[in-house]
Amino acid sequence: MTRSFNSWARQAVVVTALLCVGAAAQAQTQKVKFSTSAGDIVVELDAAKAPKTVENFVAYVKAGQYNGTIFHRVIPTFMIQGGGMTADLKEKPTRAPIPLESRNGLSNVRGTLAMARTSDPNSATAQFFINVKDNDRLDAANARDGNGYAVFGKVVSGMEVVDKIRDVPTGSKGMHDDVPVTPVTINKATLEK
Repeated sequence: MTRSFNSWARQAVVVTALLCVGAAAQAQTQKVKFSTSAGDIVVELDAAKAPKTVENFVAYVKAGQYNGTIFHRVIPTFMIQGGGMTADLKEKPTRAPIPLESRNGLSNVRGTLAMARTSDPNSATAQFFINVKDNDRLDAANARDGNGYAVFGKVVSGMEVVDKIRDVPTGSKGMHDDVPVTPVTINKATLEK
């Protein structure tokens, strides 16, 4: 009787542990929906591999930072970048930069979401980009600067919208190049369940 009870107890512990691991993984999976003037894009964030980046991004979503910003840099053979400028190309204020999490095992492949930054590896704030092709040269292991760009999520719905944005006509506006001639606006960014 003791032996079978112990066996049952061990199985119960294993099942409980597996359920907890599954719940933790699910809790770390968050989605954000960008309602844009070109259609909706839903991204899934990877808090397990890029915790600081996801925390930063979610804080900006909750604060409404992305509402009314545009995709201000569109390069059809590279990526679409947004999240920091209004239609008149004025930068929105941001919080302090975050540390770079580019060595997290995620690669800059088509459909992934990564943080934009300056030449300072630890300068990312609110701006992000979506890779429209495989850009493994942006991964830390392949980057010229040895740092690369931190991937922290991927598009799970609306890649056709990303491709539609990728294909918009662009030009120069002030000191900015690759700006869509007709603004592509992020009307609202929301956390999805």
